[in-house]
Amino acid sequence: MQHSRNGASGRLRRRSLALPLGALLFSAGIAAPAAAQAPAGYPDRPIRLVIPAPPGGPSDVLVRLARPHLQEALRQTIVVENRPSSGGMVGMGAVARASPDGYTLVLATSVMVINPSLFPASTYDPVRDFAPIAELATAQNVFLVRADSPIRDFAGLLARARAEPGRLNYASPGIGTTPHLAGELLKVRAGLDIAHVPFLGVNPAIAALLGNTTELGALALPPAMPQIREGALRALAVTGSARWRDLPETPTVAEAGVPDFLSDTFQALLAPAGTPAAIIDRWAQAMEAALAVPEVRTRLEQIGFTVAVRGPEALRARIDTEVAMYRDLIRRANIRPE
Repeated sequence: MQHSRNGASGRLRRRSLALPLGALLFSAGIAAPAAAQAPAGYPDRPIRLVIPAPPGGPSDVLVRLARPHLQEALRQTIVVENRPSSGGMVGMGAVARASPDGYTLVLATSVMVINPSLFPASTYDPVRDFAPIAELATAQNVFLVRADSPIRDFAGLLARARAEPGRLNYASPGIGTTPHLAGELLKVRAGLDIAHVPFLGVNPAIAALLGNTTELGALALPPAMPQIREGALRALAVTGSARWRDLPETPTVAEAGVPDFLSDTFQALLAPAGTPAAIIDRWAQAMEAALAVPEVRTRLEQIGFTVAVRGPEALRARIDTEVAMYRDLIRRANIRPE
């Protein structure tokens, strides 16, 4: 398991979920002002957890694995609401405008920090409109081809793309997703001319790759792993700082010839801005406990996630950093919504 980027300071301190909320805050040495206190009896009605993506994707899997344990800890029903749309903006916008009372939350991915630089009419501001709760997990992206492709490895991909500029194309789950931006970062760093073919989600992108509609795929690792394990797709390189443990023969992009290349996708829980600090704290603790359950953590690792729960301050820092990073990449690669 990889360590969190901020080390011990980024980790949540474990506290018993059985304690009353006030005791949790006292045990943490937090003197919450009256305005930040959770309402008495919270939560006393079902909680809506929005996923701005289709059912069956990585975010959906994470939430549905954690939900039984969250419901037990919070003693309340959690209603999962999938709201897929271009870049997830419908779901993100709905949560940004929701009442900050702890009854509407969103499970967001890195797309949340990308959209405002890509779409001038974005439905939300990633810094101003949300209260970070916790970063939950990260997933590398992966460049891959069909098993019968003449491109056998990443060096072969670079050689083919340079020999035939403009001839190759790659599938991604959509404009502004981190797999798309991993592809554009590769083009910028390696000086390649490869056409981007966006799809509305990861499953259509995988289907296009398997059906020979596209020659190359740039996808998040979790949804691609089943096809890689079955031998239908061949991983050429992963985009993290280290090789993925279940693909020990697959190099990182940096190892394979493009130095300083790093691209991953975070999964994070957020609430509308202004949500009381005590509610934020309770959710952060509940989610950390849910993802520490051995069968939940093992399953998430099997499908390609690195589970590393980091609290509100660490998530806020990551959001601030990545908003600026992706703004620069989108400008340099001249990426525009279609």
